[in-house]
Amino acid sequence: MGTGKTAIGRELAKKKKWQFVDLDELIELREKKLVKDIFAKQGEAYFRRIEKQALKDMAKEKKFVVSCGGGIVLDKDNIDTMKKTGKIFCLKSTPEVILKRTSGLSHRPLLNVPNPKEKIEFLLKLRAPYYALADICIDTSKSSVTQVAEKISKALKDKK
Repeated sequence: MGTGKTAIGRELAKKKKWQFVDLDELIELREKKLVKDIFAKQGEAYFRRIEKQALKDMAKEKKFVVSCGGGIVLDKDNIDTMKKTGKIFCLKSTPEVILKRTSGLSHRPLLNVPNPKEKIEFLLKLRAPYYALADICIDTSKSSVTQVAEKISKALKDKK
C-alpha cells in the first residue's frame, strides 16, 4: 500500500489503451461496502476469500491492468493465477515514503494501528519473499507515476 499501484495502473492502462481495474474497488462494488468495513465486520480471512475470487474473475479478461492489494501474494494460488494470465509487477517504496503517502488515510485497515511505521516494516518483511516472485520489481520512492508507467510499458514490450 502507498506505492502508487492505483495511480500507476491507471496511467499504464491509458498508455496501453487497455482497461483498468483496482481489485479493492471491484470488491467494494460487489460487496457494497468499503474494504475497511469488510475487514472490521467480516475480518481479513473473509476479505482474502473474496479477493481471490475477484482475481480469478479478472484473470479471464484480456487487455486489463489490474491493481492488486499487497496482501494478495500471500496466497500461492493467487500468484499462480497472475503468472498464468499476465505479468506481475511489484511496486516498492521505503517504509518512510509509504508512511508519508498513507498517513491520515482512514481507509487503510492494516495501518490503523498505534505505530503504523512499525506495521509497514513488519508487513514488508513478512511479504518480501512473496514480492520477490514478481516478474519485475520497481521502486517508486523517487519516481513519478508517469516514469513508473513508462518503465512498466517498456518492460512489457521487452518481455514479448
